[in-house]
Amino acid sequence: MTTNQQTTGGRPAAGPVLEIDDLTVDFRLDTTTVHAVRGVSLSLAQGETLAVVGESGSGKTATALSVLRLNPQPPCVYAGGRVLFEGRDLLTVPERELGRIRGQDIAMVFQDPMTSLDPLQRVGAQVAEALRHHQGLSRQAAAAAAVEALDEVGVPDPERRFRQYPHELSGGLRQRVMIAGALVGRPRVLIADEPTTALDVTVQRQILDLLVSLQERHGMAVLLITHDLGVVAETADRVAVMHHGEVVETGDVLDVFDRPADDYTRRLLAATPRLELA
Repeated sequence: MTTNQQTTGGRPAAGPVLEIDDLTVDFRLDTTTVHAVRGVSLSLAQGETLAVVGESGSGKTATALSVLRLNPQPPCVYAGGRVLFEGRDLLTVPERELGRIRGQDIAMVFQDPMTSLDPLQRVGAQVAEALRHHQGLSRQAAAAAAVEALDEVGVPDPERRFRQYPHELSGGLRQRVMIAGALVGRPRVLIADEPTTALDVTVQRQILDLLVSLQERHGMAVLLITHDLGVVAETADRVAVMHHGEVVETGDVLDVFDRPADDYTRRLLAATPRLELA
């Protein structure tokens, strides 16, 4: 994730770390089938940020969840295509193997941490559990590493916050805890699904700046799901625009925003007030 494209020149020339190839996702309900994702193809290079944008119902979150097979089955059916990571199709690997990849190689930060954090468990214990699962640390070592992880993502007084429950933290701090839990496995790919939607404007900026800093520090690839084109302009290298389950346009952010080829992209841009690209 690169503010104003500062590290675009360092983008790797090697093949993609993650590739979505002709993905089709259906939700088969009692009386109808919803074609949520229709033949979507995307690629993500190491150290790059790809933003996927579109209005609600465009299929962007269903696409992101498909990477780790997190859409509920049933009603979800992966009806076609592949999701390739290190040569393996994540849509077909055994669940046990996929469980090792989740969190360690590919991690995800969700829109609302209150639905992802266990309200009955202290936040530090939840971060520590991820460390124990992915790195096999002892309880004591995991707790110490969790405090360091909370400190890295800017949680103030991390030793005290470690012992608190989610409801005792602000929305911004809960999102920082979620990011800490996602990054403790040092993933190669981070999927961020609308990570600032539930936050006020000032806290949104803090979380975005944090993600930029962490990506530059760890060299992750980031798949950013958002409806906010201002966020895309400031943080992404490339953008894919989705509409009715399809990618209608993709390219470098400045190219797409300066010279949109698709009418839907033009309408999205026209609906965004005071979008600044520099």
